[in-house]
Amino acid sequence: MTETLSGTEEAAPPKRRYAPLAANENREDYSLRFAAHSFRKWSPFVVATTALGGIAYLADFAIGASIVLSYGFTSGVLAILAAAVVIFVTGVPIAAACAKSGVDMDLLTRGAGFGYFGSTLTSLVYASFTVIFFSLEGSIMGQAFELALGIPLPVGYLLATLIVLPFALYGMGAVAKMQTWTQPLWIAGLVLPFVVVLVREPGKFAEFTHFGGTEGAGAGFSAIGFGFGMGVALSLIGQIGEQADYLRFMPEKTAENKRSWWAAVLAAGPGWVILGAAKQIGGALLAFLALGVVGKTHALEPIAPYLEAVKPALGPVALTFAALFVVVSQIKINTTNAYSGSLSFANFFSRVLHRHPGRVWYVLVNCGIALALMEFGAFGFLNKILGFYSNVAIAWIGAVCADLVIAKPLGLSPRYIEFKRAYLHKINPVGFGSMVVASALSIVAYFGAFGPFLAAFSPLLALVVAIVLVPTLAVATKGKYYLARPNTVAGPDVDADLRATHTCSVCGDPYELPDVADCAKQEGAICSLCCTLDSTCHDMCRTAGPVSLGLPTVRATP
Repeated sequence: MTETLSGTEEAAPPKRRYAPLAANENREDYSLRFAAHSFRKWSPFVVATTALGGIAYLADFAIGASIVLSYGFTSGVLAILAAAVVIFVTGVPIAAACAKSGVDMDLLTRGAGFGYFGSTLTSLVYASFTVIFFSLEGSIMGQAFELALGIPLPVGYLLATLIVLPFALYGMGAVAKMQTWTQPLWIAGLVLPFVVVLVREPGKFAEFTHFGGTEGAGAGFSAIGFGFGMGVALSLIGQIGEQADYLRFMPEKTAENKRSWWAAVLAAGPGWVILGAAKQIGGALLAFLALGVVGKTHALEPIAPYLEAVKPALGPVALTFAALFVVVSQIKINTTNAYSGSLSFANFFSRVLHRHPGRVWYVLVNCGIALALMEFGAFGFLNKILGFYSNVAIAWIGAVCADLVIAKPLGLSPRYIEFKRAYLHKINPVGFGSMVVASALSIVAYFGAFGPFLAAFSPLLALVVAIVLVPTLAVATKGKYYLARPNTVAGPDVDADLRATHTCSVCGDPYELPDVADCAKQEGAICSLCCTLDSTCHDMCRTAGPVSLGLPTVRATP
């Protein structure tokens, strides 16, 4: 009971009770909040293996084949390698920040210059990435079903969607087991066709280096072809978000595990692109070898070139093995796509609707949209979809990266990642504004407004503009839009054990300090999710001042 100003007593408001699926952290996986230290029970090796299992996709084969068949060997391969360098360099600070801070890509974006609602747009950008690649990978699995079993494509697409649901619905525990168990089979299947070609026809590798493409590009270097090819490859830059969704479960870095911690973060974070680039070039090689047998259309479908490559070694079981390899690959990657997409959709809708029925429902949303794209034939527009998407994705990643490597070290933004609504402005013009301007300019360039050269290099234009604008706007705004008020609970100036817990005054559950805010409306502690879902407080904490929670103390500023 509580006493009112009139002296009468009224019942205390009931504690929030989340839907059963949202309350079960073994399925929910801290989808909208800081990943608690107590939940991070996996070793760096297991986390890295799980994250790297998510790059088993065969869209790399199709993307590489599409680039090299369109622009020739020299321009195409250089485009793939150049894009890999960009993706690796921008991925290092993002992977390290997510692993260290225990946050996913959406929460990182909030605190890296976008603001609380500013990152809702990037949630949709990221969600669209997972949907696009789920549909591309599902299309490849459907093609394998058709070739091996004669299943019509529409039915195959449905099966490709349903087969990943059991893993994606059960979260990190189920995903980690599946990725670990299937890794040996996948690695064997990945290297087999190239070993066969090397043993039987080693001269084909030299022939490939003189390939001029199927559209008259020629084997020599073309700046325009290089630019357009790099733009397609750069569409994969959003993959770092999927890697970060697993890296947030890295154990705390200590003196004892420092080397294994960094090895896992680099390998499972930006390191994915090393294998990714190799797979793109390998996919282009297999397409080149199969071109005269299966034709250009089927050469872009990974199952057909793969089958032609392994036939000499496997004979009558080649089709069965090829189909099995494709299915295993697609389960591994589309589980990750569905899992990461559910996190992004959940983040978006929780902020917009102030409701959260549970992450698993958004697995169904993600898979349903991807299935619709498959049925509408998204695979046939691969280059156009990815070339356009990369302009927006790279502006987002560039802005986040610029905050982490420029603004924070220079003191232009807070040196820690603040993701809670209670301490953030709705919009931070530094990151959000940089992304909007950079992506708008690059899209205009992509459609030819600034000539053919900038049309080809529009993704790089987006990256440069975003990186330049972030520190510029941070200086111009004096960084005042990063924090709405100081974090007196778990901020950098608070001397407290970050593993200590407070009980949320709304839901009654205990949470570690990084996930807790001081709430003026509740006059006590509130967890980040209950703070997100409150639709009646009107952000009163930004004007009512901090609330003492009793546990932490603020360090004296020297």
